[in-house]
Amino acid sequence: MSENLLLAFALMLVLEGVLPFLAPKAWKDTFSRLVQLNDGQIRFIGLTVMLAGLMLLMVFR
Repeated sequence: MSENLLLAFALMLVLEGVLPFLAPKAWKDTFSRLVQLNDGQIRFIGLTVMLAGLMLLMVFR
């Protein structure tokens, strides 16, 4: 179990690094827009992403 968790974390880090590596300007523009959102909007985005991830886990597991 812990090996799978570490593999998932490593994959997440790789995926998180792709956009800043390939398109740093787009990455900075995205984060500058994200900073302008209020806390409720950011929480909703986070909740939506977590639920999408959970659904993908259930589908592919």
